[in-house]
Order: sequence, then structure tokens, then C-alpha cells
Amino acid sequence: MTFMPQSQNTIDPVKLEKLAEVAIKVGLQLQKGQDLVITAPVVALPLVRLITKHAYQAGAGLVSAFYSDEETTLARYQYGSDESFDRASGWLYEGMAKAYANGAARLAVAGDNPMLLSEQDAGKVGRANRANSTAYKPALEKISNFDINWNIVSYPNPSWAKVVFPDDPEPIAIAKLAKAIFAASRVDVSDPVAAWAEHNANLGKRSAWLNGERFASLHFQGPGTDLTIGLADGHEWHGGASTAKNGITCNPNIPTEEVFTTPHALRVEGHVSSTKPLSHQGTLIDNIQVRFEGGRIVEAKASRGEEVLNKVLDTDEGARRLGEVALVPHSSPISASGILFYNTLFDENASCHIALGQCYSKCFLDGATLSQEQIKAQGGNSSLIHIDWMIGSDKVDIDGIKPDGSRVPVMRQGEWA
Repeated sequence: MTFMPQSQNTIDPVKLEKLAEVAIKVGLQLQKGQDLVITAPVVALPLVRLITKHAYQAGAGLVSAFYSDEETTLARYQYGSDESFDRASGWLYEGMAKAYANGAARLAVAGDNPMLLSEQDAGKVGRANRANSTAYKPALEKISNFDINWNIVSYPNPSWAKVVFPDDPEPIAIAKLAKAIFAASRVDVSDPVAAWAEHNANLGKRSAWLNGERFASLHFQGPGTDLTIGLADGHEWHGGASTAKNGITCNPNIPTEEVFTTPHALRVEGHVSSTKPLSHQGTLIDNIQVRFEGGRIVEAKASRGEEVLNKVLDTDEGARRLGEVALVPHSSPISASGILFYNTLFDENASCHIALGQCYSKCFLDGATLSQEQIKAQGGNSSLIHIDWMIGSDKVDIDGIKPDGSRVPVMRQGEWA
């Protein structure tokens, strides 16, 4: 008997096929003979099958898929021994890191229920996240350092759809979420590949302007926010497609509306409030408020999920410092949709955001040639985590500050100035 989720008949099969094609041709630009490692929720099997087909049609070497399952995850919290929450499957991540070191591409299908662990013990959630982050580090470094071409796309998991559209029957919720995913991923047009080429060009123009300005810092001002983010020495802005160290140009995030760079880990001052909830590893963290001194978060509060937030911040020294700052206009298509996705891949592209933890070596001039010591010396942060959360809205203004102290308007009321 063939397994086919009941939700599949509410999802446009033509657009799902286009999403799979975009994942391979735009997201990864998978090369002939290149291996591919896929991670996905088991409910996303219809999309994974299509991605696998397009991968082999593009000449993939070997496609290997690894699946997660919500009920299996919950069983651990309900029945697992206490000591198991300080462990992770390091052997699996070591294998992935070895695959990436040997040239494999990485594709993640997102779509987990953002509320999956909301009723579970926060201490166990925090311990499991820390163990997982530690075990995942060898693989994460290959990704965050852009050693390989990688990509993330999403699938409308029924449990995720019901969080986003709680008042709709499940089939309607799935159909609405699928439509929103397809629109944000630019696969609801006749030629998605061409649409992505145009979008990448526009993001490239924004990055080029910011790189030409050579700002020393950015100043964010808005309700609950007065934050100055120093930028790393020799930082470089990127947006849309990026060329990995293996020479392959990929679009890591589908969708994407951001231009982003690396902050200086020691030069962040002031306070900032989140403008959207953060869904992290099955826990919702809302109304985040933090204060920075010398680049480090010295005070953190949240109206929901505060215990998990503080456990995240205690992951390691770098977890309380920034690894990314990204600019997104409030009028971006995802923001204009009015949908709160409870999924960072989407919500971060509706709003300017910052990321706790690991920086991208890609976001330095000649980053591919810099050692980890050089990146640190120029202000790049190092951590086991990289967690984005949203700080932009139509009430936030941003100025770029030059080395001489002069100011240039970058955004006003959430739009490019």
C-alpha cells in the first residue's frame, strides 16, 4: 500500500512540482554527479519524492533522505529516560559532515509544528536543544561557512497549518498554507526560475548599495527599541543567491527577501524588542526584550517561553552575541500577506531581524580565504547556535552610521529610505 498523506489532495500538484524544481535548479543548482542529503518531516514525503526525481534528472550522484516524525519526537518527552535529554545522535551529524566534506549538497524541508513541544518540560527541551546543537556543530560549520551549496524549502504540514489557520477545518488550513508557501516561494507564476533570476538581481542591487556605503554601524529606533549594531570589520552584505566555497551559486533560503551581513560581536549596545513571535524547536517565544552591553545580552525577558530563551542564551559564550543582522522592507510580499507563519524561514522575510550565535564567514570581504582566527579578530561571532528573530516593523527607523559619525537614512517606517 502506497503511503500518501490525506492532505495531499488539498495541495496544488503543479505548484508542488514547481517548488521541487526550484529547490534543485535555483535553491541548490545541483551539479551533475553531486550527492544530496535531504532532511524532512515524514509528512513532506510527497515533496521529497518530487525533489528526488528532479535531483536525479539533474544528474545527482546519490540522494539520501532522513525523516523526522512528530509523534516519535513527543514519545521521547513522554517516555524517555531523564539522562537521554543530554544526548544526541552525534554519529548521524558526523556522517552528514563527512558527506558535506566530500562535496554533497544539503537540502532541508521545513514544516514542523511550531507548538509541538510547548506543553513539554522546558528544562528537558533546553537540554535536548543544547545536546543537539553540540552534536550538530561539525555539520553546521560546513553550512554556516558556505563550504557547500545548501537550501531550505517548506511543506504545508497539517499540524503547522492548523497553528497558522486555527479557525479553519484542517483541509482548508492546509490549502491556505500551501497557497501562501507557493506565493512566497515564487512558484505560482508561469516561469519560477526566471522570476527568481529577477528577484536575485533586485536583492543584489540593495546589497551593492550597502556595500558601497561602508557603514560602521546601524542604529534601530522604534517602540521598545533603541539599538546600535556595530558591523564587523571588512563586513560584506549579501542577498538572494550566494556563491559557496565549492564554486556553486545557490539560494540558501526559499523564500528570501533579506539582505544581510555580520555584526561585530563586541559592538552592540542598547535594547531591542521582538516584533513577531519566535518559534524555536517546538516552543513559541513571544515578546522578547533584551539589553546589550559590549555586544553581549545582559538582560533577557519574554512574555512566553522565557525559560527556554534563557537556556538558549546559556548554550555557550557566543549565544548571547549576534551573528547576523538582516534588512527586510515591511512591504515585502510575506509581510503584505498578513500571515504570521510561526516559522522563522517565512517570518524573518517579513521583517528586519537579528540572529543570535554563529556568524556567516561568507559575509566578509574575501571571506573564503579567512581563517576562523581572522574572522574572530574582525568581529565575527562563533557559537553552536544560529537563531533569527524579528525586530522590524512599519514603526522602526534605521540609520547607517559612517566611521566619521555622519548618518544616512536606510529605512523609514520599515521601508527603504
